[in-house]
Amino acid sequence: MAGVKKLRKILLGREQTAGTEANASTYWRGTGTIQENITVEFPEEDVGYLSGLNRTYIPKTEALLELDETPATFEGVLHLLEMGIETVTTATTGGGVQYVYDFPTTAANTIKTYTVEGGDDQQETQFLYGFCQSFSLSGSAGEAVMMAGSIVGRQVATGTFTTNPTMPSQDEILFGKGVLYIDTAGGTQGLTPQTTTFLSFGLEVDTGWRATYTGDGQIYFTFAKNIGPEITLNLEFEHDAFSVAQLAAWRAETAQLIRVQFTGATLTTTGTTYTAKTLRIDLAGSWESFDKLGERDGNDVVAGTFRARYDTTASKFATITDVCNLTAVP
Repeated sequence: MAGVKKLRKILLGREQTAGTEANASTYWRGTGTIQENITVEFPEEDVGYLSGLNRTYIPKTEALLELDETPATFEGVLHLLEMGIETVTTATTGGGVQYVYDFPTTAANTIKTYTVEGGDDQQETQFLYGFCQSFSLSGSAGEAVMMAGSIVGRQVATGTFTTNPTMPSQDEILFGKGVLYIDTAGGTQGLTPQTTTFLSFGLEVDTGWRATYTGDGQIYFTFAKNIGPEITLNLEFEHDAFSVAQLAAWRAETAQLIRVQFTGATLTTTGTTYTAKTLRIDLAGSWESFDKLGERDGNDVVAGTFRARYDTTASKFATITDVCNLTAVP
């Protein structure tokens, strides 16, 4: 019988040793299918055939799972952060369970690699040493925040799905429960909320992690290394006094501290710092560009691109904090 789309699934297992298979422990609550990237070479040769002879070889192989855009959740986004920024030890002081992901500055972090299983009722395929090469978070007024990611792994193999992994509960992140803060690099991050102006955002992260091939007895990559992350944040505001001030900061090359923060349901254990599930994006850097004056629902709007860079005045670069009720990443 042919496979059925509604019977597709994506299962994730956290590897104890990078590249060593782990049974799946949870589902990815979104969509996407595994792409097998095999490089097939047809060598040129002078053998007297106009047609050429059917001679091929495969020098390298790689796996790719493009996670389609799906509503972001406080629980699900942890997997992208763990396999793309760093694997962290949780903290509970101040309310909830806090996962703080600091992007690297002078030395690479250690990430958690994953075994990924995908497919349908016809065939399971899987790959090992899965890491997140890029991910995005985006949202617009009146909608859910969305997340997507590109997961790279070693060669694709066929097998069978892990039996009965846990189906995780999810709490969607809503744009309407977000707040934008912008302060100068000499000030305090998260001090000044910008109200009645924040219309949309798009965070684009190249994690810097890349597959590295060596002569190591295999045609799949040997390890992943970090060549440096690149982070941009696209923001859209009302054309008001605040956006005029940001345009002036762009022209003056004034370094800024940006915080985009979203809250959700009340935490099981509240504290002085957090009382609700929270996703907090903290960036230091400068405005890179602004679009010409735009329009949304009859209002003039301003859209700009902010590039994150380590700022020596603030001693900050980029951090994503996720606060939820999970005592461990599933």
